[in-house]
Amino acid sequence: MRPELMPKVIRKLTDLEIKKAKPGETKQDGKGLMLVVDAKGNKRWVLRYMRPDGRRNMIGLGSYIEVSAAAARAEAAEIRGRLRNGIDPVDYRKAEKLEKQTAIRGTFKAIAEEWYSHKAKGWAKETTRKAREILDYSLLPKLSIKSVADIASADVKPVLLEIHERAPMLAVKARQYCGQIISYAIQEGLREDGRELSLKGVLPKSAKGHYAAVTKSSDLPPVIKAIEGIESIYSKVALKVCLYTASRPGVVAGMRWNELNLDTREWHVPASRMKLGNDHITPLPNQLIPMLKDLKALTGDSPFVFPGLSDPMNKHINRDSLSKVLRENGLRNVVVTHGFRATLRTIARERLRIHPDVLEAQLSHAKKGDVQKAYDRTQFLEERQELIQRWADYIDALKNDEIVVPLFKKSR
Repeated sequence: MRPELMPKVIRKLTDLEIKKAKPGETKQDGKGLMLVVDAKGNKRWVLRYMRPDGRRNMIGLGSYIEVSAAAARAEAAEIRGRLRNGIDPVDYRKAEKLEKQTAIRGTFKAIAEEWYSHKAKGWAKETTRKAREILDYSLLPKLSIKSVADIASADVKPVLLEIHERAPMLAVKARQYCGQIISYAIQEGLREDGRELSLKGVLPKSAKGHYAAVTKSSDLPPVIKAIEGIESIYSKVALKVCLYTASRPGVVAGMRWNELNLDTREWHVPASRMKLGNDHITPLPNQLIPMLKDLKALTGDSPFVFPGLSDPMNKHINRDSLSKVLRENGLRNVVVTHGFRATLRTIARERLRIHPDVLEAQLSHAKKGDVQKAYDRTQFLEERQELIQRWADYIDALKNDEIVVPLFKKSR
């Protein structure tokens, strides 16, 4: 073969040639590996290569001081091996970086906590409370150790369906939060761009309308008897608190011993736990006092009246578990815990002739006019004490199959 037609052989650089390389020079080491010297004399290794899609590209392998010629050649050989398998070294390096970041703060729990702290700064207190409950009781128990870089829609779907089984509306909010958490992970560089969760349509369609509730006194006895038959003392008493006081189930689930005055039969709920952000006093009927005293002997040092089984010192029962108990005891589609509020408002108005303002004050609803807001500051406490006791007596009479003749006493 004529010399001019023979392929050009590039000899590998010697250490002496590398050290003598001058500013502005580019020296070939073979197979695309080059030593590039900038204007200041800094030397770095660069590998030219052909991407799997046919485009030319280059990637830096480090400075000569930090990476020896032998190390640069070894890394270049590894890159060529990946290229033969269709792996672009730039994409590979990004994936490696993502994996290292994920190892530090990339579990679903870690990024969910970051997302929560970020979002809570602009949330109202009630939104913050609900989001915290959804994380602690619905999402983190099943998803906390999952890698946020790898978690898939198929991992999240069964969790959402489980939530939907006990609380359909809560499942919708949980789905929204999952999407936001993953979007936050992408923004933080912990998950690849474009890898959003595909959760649209994973939840069954639920009939729109009000909470399931009993609004006829004739339908109450089966509900009362079902509650009486519940084995768990905590669930039974919690549901009776919901039924007797018509308090929001989340507020009942988080009831603390330091909020109760059993001597005066009053429950002082702090503003931080109320939807409207106002302190609220809820009267307690005589029927609840011995039940609560019995619970006090069982809860020990827990600050909660209804402590969680796994961590009684720091967690209380989940409000949605109460509706689950109702379903398990034959009341599916009949009533949910929040529905007891409609029960009081409807039946106490119709059968006990309680004034609407007194009922609204007991339910801690927002008022529209300035006059009503002024009345709210008094909280109708005396009238509500009478209301709650009459309501509890009415319920007991229904439970005992007694003939109830409502005392149509005009409320003050």
